[in-house]
Amino acid sequence: MRLKGRRIALGITGGISIYKVCEVVRLLVKSGIEVNVIMTKDATRFINPELFRSLSRKEVLVDVFEYSSPDRIEHVDLASNIDLLVIAPLTANTLAKIANGIADNMLSCLFLAYAGKTLLFPAMNTNMYMHPVTQKNLEYLKSIGCVVVEPKEGSLACLAEGKGRLPEPEEIFEEIIYHLSDKDFEGKRVLVTAGPTREHIDPVRFITNASSGKMGYSIARALSNRGAEVTLVSGPVNLKAPTKVKLIRVISAQEMFEKTIENFEKTDIFVLSAAVADYRPKETREKKIKKEKEELKIIELIENPDIAKTIGKMKKDNQILVGFAAETENLVENAMRKMKEKNMDMIVANIVEESMERDIAKITIINKRGEVRVYPELSKEEIADIIADEIKKLIS
Repeated sequence: MRLKGRRIALGITGGISIYKVCEVVRLLVKSGIEVNVIMTKDATRFINPELFRSLSRKEVLVDVFEYSSPDRIEHVDLASNIDLLVIAPLTANTLAKIANGIADNMLSCLFLAYAGKTLLFPAMNTNMYMHPVTQKNLEYLKSIGCVVVEPKEGSLACLAEGKGRLPEPEEIFEEIIYHLSDKDFEGKRVLVTAGPTREHIDPVRFITNASSGKMGYSIARALSNRGAEVTLVSGPVNLKAPTKVKLIRVISAQEMFEKTIENFEKTDIFVLSAAVADYRPKETREKKIKKEKEELKIIELIENPDIAKTIGKMKKDNQILVGFAAETENLVENAMRKMKEKNMDMIVANIVEESMERDIAKITIINKRGEVRVYPELSKEEIADIIADEIKKLIS
C-alpha cells in the first residue's frame, strides 16, 4: 500500500454513525495518508472536533469563514490540493444540499470547489434513504461522476430495520484506498490461491498446515486496488475477503485444483500463494474413528494433484505464472529448481518459520530472467505491493 503523501478531505456530517469515522481516520493516518477533516456544525454536536484534530494531527475545519491565513480561502485552497474528497456519513440534509448546489457551509463549499473524484457514504433512516427525493439526489450525483457506496442493511439507531447503515470502518477504509490507488493493472484478470487446504481423515480430523492465508489475501487486495479483476480461491482461513474481489471458498486440495483449472484459461496472471497439501488420506471415513481403533495408527496417503505443475503445462506465452516456495533450507537453490520444473515466470521464496502465521516476512524474489532480489523483513501488505511491482515488470 504505497499511498504515503496522498491527501484526502474527509467531510463528516451530523449522523449517529459518526463514531465509526474515528477508526477510519486512524487507519488512514497509519497508512501515511494526510487527512483533512471538515465537519458540519451538526456533526460537532455528536463529536467534539478536538477528537478528529488529535486523530488526524491537523486542524479541523467547520466554519466557512475561518481562515488560517488572510491570503488564502480555505475551501478553494484545499480543493486544489487533495487527491480525493470523501463524505462519511452523508446525511439526507447534506446530500440534498450538494445535489442542488447549495453552498452554505465549509463542506458544501468544498464540494463545489473540488473538481476531482468524490466518494459518498450515505447513512440515514431507511425511510429517508428510500424516499424518492433522496434516491433522485443520489442518481443525479452518480450521473455527474460521484461514487456512491450503498449503505448496509440491518438494525438502525432509530430501532428500524432496513437499508441505511454506514459500512464498518475497515470497509470504508478499503473503499478509500481503492479509489486512491493507481490503476496500473486495469484490464488484467488475476487468479490468486491462498491459505491452507484440509484433507479429511474422518468428519472431525484432517491433515493441514499452518498457513494463515494473509499473504494471498494481501496480494489479491493489492492487485484489486491497482485495477485488476481478481478471483481469489481460498482454503479455510479466518480472514475477510477484500471487498472488490470474487471469492471462491474451498476445503481440500482437490477442490482447489478443480476451481483453479476451471478459472485459469481466462486468466492473465496466476499467483499460487496457497499452501496446498501434497498428500491426502486414501480413504475418508464417513463417521468419526474411535481413538482405540487401529485405523488411526496407520493412515495410507495418496498424492494430491500438483496445481503448479499442471498449470505450468497449460500456460500460454501471454500468461504469467507466479509461485511460492516455503523452504527450511537451501532457499534460493530449491526455489529456482521449483520455478524451472513448473514453468513459472517468477517465484517468491521464504523460510517457513519466518513467514507462516505472521504478519511480517522476509522474502526473496526470483524471476525467469535469473534475477534474484532479497528483501528485508516487511509487512505482508508491503510485500504484496512489491510482488505486484515485480509482476508489472514481467508484463511491461
